Parts: sequence; structure tokens; C-alpha cells
Amino acid sequence: MISVEGLSSGPLFGLPLPEVWFGLMFALLATFLFLDGFDFGAGAIYGLVDTDRQREAVLAAVGPFWDGNEVWLVVFGGALFAAFPAAYAGLFSRHYLLMFAILGALIIRGLAPEMYEQRHDELWQRAWSVAFIAGSVLAPFFLGVFAGNWLVGNEGSLSLIGLVVGVTLTLLTVVSGAAFLRLKAQHDLPPAVSTYGQIAVVGYLLAVVVTLAVLAMRLPEGITALLDPLIVALVVASIVLAAGYILALRREQNLIALGIAGVLTYGLVTVVARIMYPAIDPATGATISDTIVSTLPLNLMTIGAGLLLPLVVVYFGVLYTAFSGPISPEEAY
Repeated sequence: MISVEGLSSGPLFGLPLPEVWFGLMFALLATFLFLDGFDFGAGAIYGLVDTDRQREAVLAAVGPFWDGNEVWLVVFGGALFAAFPAAYAGLFSRHYLLMFAILGALIIRGLAPEMYEQRHDELWQRAWSVAFIAGSVLAPFFLGVFAGNWLVGNEGSLSLIGLVVGVTLTLLTVVSGAAFLRLKAQHDLPPAVSTYGQIAVVGYLLAVVVTLAVLAMRLPEGITALLDPLIVALVVASIVLAAGYILALRREQNLIALGIAGVLTYGLVTVVARIMYPAIDPATGATISDTIVSTLPLNLMTIGAGLLLPLVVVYFGVLYTAFSGPISPEEAY
């Protein structure tokens, strides 16, 4: 039987809980970047379609999902705060302007479709369409800027690595968004959506190369840190997967293309986590062992996460099952 004394005396079941929470935190981040990533990408592609019917199709495709997908960002932030509070405090205090920018972009992205439907006035709808596109592009860009600065320990928010990672992540969301829209609204959107995805995945690979080059100059270990076997394997796998993504879109195997986009997203986040480990706040040199909470709350959080996260996963399974299949523009947002 589990007792307070037992929970206070050592890690639950002898597990390496600092490493478990480090991995869980990045898994939650990757889940958000994939699930809300195809929403962001759809918003960017929204700016490239021509007719009102096509724009309505984009909104109808993402409408049931985008607000639910943002739950994973909240859970990521909660995990970081609960398990590594010192790192959370340091990151958010150094990059509070970026945090406000991310939140502002997310708010605009969420508000714009609601306001778009309020009035059937050309100027009004055009203004909120621009807001929707801006929020969809800027949210992943600012998230990428934050991730780049976090990775190399920048004190400020404006840096070359931040800009490069921001562009990389934004392109990756377009990769996901194109596959998602082809899956959900293939007959209501032009074939050019597939082309946008193929261009984006090539751009993503080029951006990854630039990111790795900048990291080789910025990381204390230089290029040696990037020659880790796992990182090399993931980069090579990304090239192969990108080719598979292009082939899948051309063959209209859109579910496979979306799955590949998901693997690319998790692969990118894994590379970031591998470069960072065992640090959790490179700006201060703090490691996961330095900043992890004490044993009792850590064990209690682990039990809570083990009980609650499966319920969240089941909820999302029900959500995506209920809204599976293609949509039509008549299914208004």
C-alpha cells in the first residue's frame, strides 16, 4: 500500500522521475505543435485560397478542433511549472514579451473566425481574415523564437537562432496544414493546397539545415553536439520522410501524409530535447536534477498524471472520431 512516508522516501517504483518528466514535457509540447500545428498551417493556407467557399471550407475543417488542441499547450506549461518551477520562472521572466506575443497571436487566431461570421460585410470579413492569417502564422513563429532562445540559453528574445527556428516551425505547420486540409476538404479546395504542402516540406528541410548550421556556431560543444547518433538518425529520417510526404500527397494518400507530418514534428522536438538534455535552462546551466521538485510532490504529480492523461487522450480520441471524415463549407464554423 502506498503511504505518505513511502512517497516521501524515494521516487515512485524507483523510476528516474526527473528524466520521465523531462521526456513527458517535450512529448506534450510535440503533441501541441502537431495537433494545433495543422490548425496554424490551415490558417496560413487560408490566405492563399481564392473564393469565399474555399475560405469557408478551411474554417469548417479546423473549427471543431482548434480550441481543444490548445489544451496541450496549457498542459505543457503546467508540466513545466509543476516539475521544474525554477526553470519555468527563469524562462518566463526572461522571455515575458515573447509569452505575451504568443498569447496575443493565439487570441487573435481564435477570435477572428468568430468575428468573421458576425457580419456579412466585405471590409469587415477581409479585416478578420487578415487577423486570422496573422494569428495563424505568428503563433508558431513566436513559439519557434521562444524554443530557439531556450535551446541556446539566450537572455534576450531577438536572436538569429530564434528567427531561424521560428521560420522552421512555421513551415512545418504548413506541412501539417496542407495534409490536413487535403484530408478534410479535398473536394472543396484546389489541388494547389497539395503543392503548398510540397513546397513547405522542402522549405522545412532547408530551414533545418540552416538551423543546424547556426546551432553548430552557437552551442558550446559546437558541431560535436549535433553528431550525436540519435540526432543524425532523426535528420536522415526527416529527409526520407519528406520524400514520402511528397509522394503521399501526389498519390492523394492524405492520411499517410498527415501521419508523416506528425512524425516530422515529434522528430524535431526530439532533436531539441536531445541537444538540451540534461539541461533544462541552458541560460543558467541548471539541469533537470537541479530544478526538479522534491520527492513527495513529484510522486503525487506522477500518480495524478498517470490517471488524468489517459482520460485526456480518450477525450481527444472521441473528439476526432466524432468529427472524422470530410467536411463541406456548409458546415459553418
